[in-house]
Amino acid sequence: MTNLVDYLRSPKAIRDRASQLFELAQADKLAYFRLDLTQLDAVADYVIAVMRQQYPDLQVPFHSRWRHFEVGNFPRVQQLEQALKNLSPVDQAKAKFDLVVPSVLLDAGAGDRWQYLESSTEQTWTRSEGLAIASFDAFCQGAFSTQPYRTDAEGLKQITPEKIAAFFQVTPENPLVGLEGRSHLLRKLGHTIKQFPDLFGDSPRPGNLVDYLRHQTHQGELSAVTVLNAVLLGFGDIWSGRLSIDGTNLGDVWHHSALPGEDTDQLIPFHKLSQWLTYSLLEPLQDLGITITDLDQMTGLPEYRNGGLCVDLGLLQLKNLQLAEIPHSPDSELIVEWRALTVCLLDRIADTIRTKLDLTSDALPLVKVLQGGTWTAGRKIAASLRPGGTPPIQISSDGTVF
Repeated sequence: MTNLVDYLRSPKAIRDRASQLFELAQADKLAYFRLDLTQLDAVADYVIAVMRQQYPDLQVPFHSRWRHFEVGNFPRVQQLEQALKNLSPVDQAKAKFDLVVPSVLLDAGAGDRWQYLESSTEQTWTRSEGLAIASFDAFCQGAFSTQPYRTDAEGLKQITPEKIAAFFQVTPENPLVGLEGRSHLLRKLGHTIKQFPDLFGDSPRPGNLVDYLRHQTHQGELSAVTVLNAVLLGFGDIWSGRLSIDGTNLGDVWHHSALPGEDTDQLIPFHKLSQWLTYSLLEPLQDLGITITDLDQMTGLPEYRNGGLCVDLGLLQLKNLQLAEIPHSPDSELIVEWRALTVCLLDRIADTIRTKLDLTSDALPLVKVLQGGTWTAGRKIAASLRPGGTPPIQISSDGTVF
């Protein structure tokens, strides 16, 4: 089964299995969704308009956690770099890994009531930006270690819901969705990285992954898929209550009965948070002069902003509209369908955008289309259609999937 686990951890498996559901959708043989590919041009035009508004010169950065740290045009990352200036470039990269790993893992949906007051700017932030700034401040104050500007196994193992609540300003009047799930995830991270000294060192911290990845480079180049593989191997055991094969936790992998074959043939991987974490780890590596390759082997992120864009603009249509009125769990076949079709549609949206802009995949890789892009467009259309910008389909999440 080791080969199967390796396969299910690959971007190829994500596209393979999602494409099987996409083919069924094209034949209108899925239970929950139908496709309307005649809307593809209109969706691409909508995303391009959003992209030009955000990035008039089309110089789009990666879709990563670093964008959230930049919100409001405040120089938070520059301030962090100033605090780290006495460290070597490699140690600075390690500190950035230590910041971004827990920050990404804390970034499942916050709900529409939570907000965070940033003391240094006196600005109030919500949703992903709020979670980013809260986790940034927590990191700088030593929330994930015994010292500031560091995350390590011992610090993570001490995380409690109460500690997260204190750093994230959570009160009965300011509730954060999935508080228990988030704190459990960080504690699991602390225990898990101790099991992989080759990846995280003898004094385990996420930042030590920098050393491992530097040794995986070839002539100054590193495949994004190599980074994803390290993320899935090193962090795979943190996900609770997920499917497993021979004791190996599969993570963001789900079952859909419409796929032919045995049970394992009906498994569909997504690895949404792991891919977004991978995208977020690439920039500190680039700062070390490493060239990242194979970006487009990675997939788009099947979450409610990208998926919501496809639903709100008519590319995807829910067959039973009443199902939009009730929440669905991440393991429901409706949600699995939605996410799989989103993966395939993001590839098609990206190709259509590149054709319209006369750009290559090297000039506008998928990770930039997401940033420019589909995620922002999904949030924009949601805000125009529903109070609070909620997604078109409700998800019951424990804070570890979306």
